[in-house]
Amino acid sequence: MAGVSTPAMATAVNAGGGLGAIALGAGDADAAARMIAETRERTERPFNVNLFVHAPPEPDPARETAWCEALRPAFAAFDTQPPAALRAIYPSFAQDDAMLALLVAAKPAVVSFHFGLPDGPRIAALKQAGCLLLASVTSLAEAQAAERAGIDMLVAQGYEAGGHRGIFDPDAPDDRLGTLALTRLLVMRTRRPVIAAGGIMDGAGVSAAIALGAVAAQLGTAFIACPESAADAAYRAALMGEGAAHTVMTRAISGRPARCLPNRFTAMGEALPVAVPDYPIAYDAGKALNAAAKARGEGGYGAQWAGQGAPLARARPAAELVRAIAGEMRG
Repeated sequence: MAGVSTPAMATAVNAGGGLGAIALGAGDADAAARMIAETRERTERPFNVNLFVHAPPEPDPARETAWCEALRPAFAAFDTQPPAALRAIYPSFAQDDAMLALLVAAKPAVVSFHFGLPDGPRIAALKQAGCLLLASVTSLAEAQAAERAGIDMLVAQGYEAGGHRGIFDPDAPDDRLGTLALTRLLVMRTRRPVIAAGGIMDGAGVSAAIALGAVAAQLGTAFIACPESAADAAYRAALMGEGAAHTVMTRAISGRPARCLPNRFTAMGEALPVAVPDYPIAYDAGKALNAAAKARGEGGYGAQWAGQGAPLARARPAAELVRAIAGEMRG
């Protein structure tokens, strides 16, 4: 999860016996190089680097202006104004040659993709560098596309999952398959190993995924409350509060469907009578509003990602949590 994962968390997960991950999608190649270097300073074990492969956004000045105007009262509450213009703040790996060059040189053991698939030459370059390639998929059709593209393992992201939904086309119909149904479907209908993701918080959840034929499970929300995560105090408090039982799927924060804890921004954003700009252009406005609120000591406007398993979150060191989950699997 971008905004939550850190090199400290990845290495702690490794120390506990899992495969740690760092999210590189929210930064450029220089930031990625620093994160990879810091993680390698902390651990000699392999880890996963996660990338966003979203379709480049379609700038729409009229829609973006309308969105900023709709948010103007919220900005005014903090004595500031929305951005004069919105930017696509995150590059897509689909076009990021600097990131590709970095990864080919750094040769991380595992590279995973979210929001879509890179083109053939990028996949070939990473395979030539010795990287194991994973892709998040939300349907059989996406899984089959990943299989044809040469992806090594499929991450079956159920609708329960926290953070951004990995659907390739956010404007296409979404069957909203749950983790268990999607995992079993991909196990039976594809020839790639499947990793279950979404709503899994403990050993019982991992064991259920394994029983359905998954080779592993990917947990995100389970680690937000760990001391090694980058979640701030307001995020942690919200995760441990009543809202954890009422997560919502919204586009308002970033422009793409994402599951998060309910807060002031999600409630306000869903009520606005204008269309949300494309991802990640809309995120520029969302981050600006959150920064304005935090400057005034107000919470409730940030991207507090969390899946439907959030009420089961445990505030324990990450290595200890991994060991606990393994122990729960053994019964």
